[in-house]
Amino acid sequence: MARYADKPTIDVSVDIAAPVAAVWELVTDINMPARFSAEFQGAEWLDEGGPGLGARFVGHNERKTAKWDTTCTVIDFVPLERFGYAVNDIDDPAASWWFDLEPAASGCRLTMAAEMGPGPSGVISYIRRHPEREEEIVALRLEEWRGNMTATVNGIKAVAEAGPV
Repeated sequence: MARYADKPTIDVSVDIAAPVAAVWELVTDINMPARFSAEFQGAEWLDEGGPGLGARFVGHNERKTAKWDTTCTVIDFVPLERFGYAVNDIDDPAASWWFDLEPAASGCRLTMAAEMGPGPSGVISYIRRHPEREEEIVALRLEEWRGNMTATVNGIKAVAEAGPV
């Protein structure tokens, strides 16, 4: 079991019968995950021009007992390959999230991944109140992430395979 300081990561992947370029358009739409996630509610760009290295956006999140906003900064932007961002502080993020795309026989493989910590977050606040349960708290949060990430990549797959609207 992992501790928060270990910066645990999680990823989910899906093969999509669509061209990489079509899927890239979907993963760089910062509101696309909100269509499928139970937690992420949407976002808006703070900087003109949309996705690109250094661009910032505000994300809106909600769980049963809390609502919060985060400022995210794009820290990894390789067109048609990787789109990633840090949550809150780029030097000490609460989390880092990214999408990787790679060509596959069926079209492409989409991987969504995240790394917890090492910076301040709701998770670390909860751990500080219950240090004896740290590994359990981290494991439970990663499983929540896995559920939302799986819903997101499967939703992107459905949209991409349905073709242009």
